[in-house]
Amino acid sequence: MSCHPFRLTVLALFAVLITAVPALAETPAWRVGMTPAFLHDQHVVLDDWRAYLERRLGRKIEFVQRDSYLETMDLIRLGKLDFAWICDYPYVHLGNHVRLLAVPVNQGKPLYRSYLIVSARDPHTQSLVQLRGKVFAYSDPYSNTGYLVPRYQLHQVGEEPERFFSRTFFTWSHRKAIEAVASGVAQGAAVDSFVWDTLAKIKPELTARTRIVSRSPEYGFPPFVAHHSVPEGDFKAMQGALLRMEQDPEGILLLQRLNLDGFTPGDPAVYNVITEMMNALGER
Repeated sequence: MSCHPFRLTVLALFAVLITAVPALAETPAWRVGMTPAFLHDQHVVLDDWRAYLERRLGRKIEFVQRDSYLETMDLIRLGKLDFAWICDYPYVHLGNHVRLLAVPVNQGKPLYRSYLIVSARDPHTQSLVQLRGKVFAYSDPYSNTGYLVPRYQLHQVGEEPERFFSRTFFTWSHRKAIEAVASGVAQGAAVDSFVWDTLAKIKPELTARTRIVSRSPEYGFPPFVAHHSVPEGDFKAMQGALLRMEQDPEGILLLQRLNLDGFTPGDPAVYNVITEMMNALGER
């Protein structure tokens, strides 16, 4: 008994399809780490961004969120992440474990600052040194703007950061540092300008309870990095998807929701100042 030629063709095509689908499904997702540089409560934005990247790349994307910079750094060192959006301080710490992939552009520059903040009810404090003996909130021990910068500033004026405040504590995110100052739990904090400025747009009732005392010099914006083992083709694909976001309507809308202008390839030399501050504090 023989099959009709048409049936044979259909069966052959079906066989191809059922063998091809599992192969596609088994393609490993690219795991992208997200540290507290990203506001963790923006889940809808994160889901939409993931879906956008999947459509552009034809590849599954998994965002991996952690509550501290060190957790994300450890995942990178262990090769558990393909890409990550990290702080500039961890970028320098990680050294050859990562390659600079892309740098976000905010307010026209791939740069940001550290904001020294106090309570809006404190009209008197005008500088960091006036917070001597006060309670100070640090965001994370691997944060540039929330830990390295204020300690470096104290070192530059001859003060010992470990003895300067009556008490310090870590909040493990810039948002929580802002909340600590707003609620009076801390009398001062140093926070990421991008986080404060973004919250000023989406949670103005929170930032209104704080006051910016001073703004630091500009530093290289927290970068996107790739693990050193990521193949060049994958590196270029992800980099291209980020760089092209500002060129299509859907990407532009996502950037607006992220409070970003776009992405640039970046220059590793911009982050050399982090190494200089670390050296000054004996951390290298």
